[in-house]
Amino acid sequence: MDIKEFKQSSKFPVVVVLDNVRSMNNIGSVFRTCDAFRIDEIYLCGITAQPPHKDIEKTALGATQSVNWTYFDTTQEAVNKLISDDYAVFSIEQVEQSIMLNEFNPCGYQKLALVFGNEVMGVEQQVVNSCHGCIEIPQFGTKHSLNISVSAGIILWHVINLYKNLKL
Repeated sequence: MDIKEFKQSSKFPVVVVLDNVRSMNNIGSVFRTCDAFRIDEIYLCGITAQPPHKDIEKTALGATQSVNWTYFDTTQEAVNKLISDDYAVFSIEQVEQSIMLNEFNPCGYQKLALVFGNEVMGVEQQVVNSCHGCIEIPQFGTKHSLNISVSAGIILWHVINLYKNLKL
């Protein structure tokens, strides 16, 4: 599929929100993952860098041209828009009462937004409080965090794998 065909193809009803992500390599990797899973759009928020930039392109490998994206000054502004547009919005975060990924089924939601946080601080607390819930990736080792681009790949694979069975 070339970029023109990708742009015209149907997408999964998922928006990825990047909350103040610092690493341009991570941003580029998320673009590439969103292209691979035909995600509808990426929202870049706060200090998250925007294309075009050579350090984003290094890992995006052209996905900044295929995947639609929008910039917001704050993540809260992006979340407010998504909620007003009837998206179910979930932060990817380790909090009390989070939903373990293996227990999360997105199929009850027509449109879904997933908020991925800053590499050090995670998702802003105000944003977490505004979301419909939080999804956590179960982990079993000594470390209790994953790189954001790894988290995005795991979460999106799970969500899209369930969505594709609905033939959306």
